[in-house]
Amino acid sequence: QVQLVESGGGLVQPGGSLRLSCAASATLRNSAIGWFRQAPGKEREGVSCIRNSDGTTYYADSVKGRFTISRDSAKNTVYLQMNSLNPENTAVYYCALEVGGLATLRPYAYDYWGHGTQVTVSS
Repeated sequence: QVQLVESGGGLVQPGGSLRLSCAASATLRNSAIGWFRQAPGKEREGVSCIRNSDGTTYYADSVKGRFTISRDSAKNTVYLQMNSLNPENTAVYYCALEVGGLATLRPYAYDYWGHGTQVTVSS
């Protein structure tokens, strides 16, 4: 079992920034970590992901140029830097781990999930 714990959410004004963290209880060298979000009444959607073996990253079109995913292997932690936030980014943000290294933005591919952290963008 792998446990994932998200942190860093909160209330931010439009145009502001937040950095989310995802701490994993174990490192799986060939795994992938993804960030997802789910707004009320909407389906969970992929935001970004990173393949741990080579650092390859992917982003949803809606966040390209504003969000950056990164990792600190020594800390078993993946980050999501979110800039230029707008109210449409309000959601619960989840991180998830896919054990086979399939870096994808499709939620069903992931094996382990954190409990999520709330991000609210409002003035």
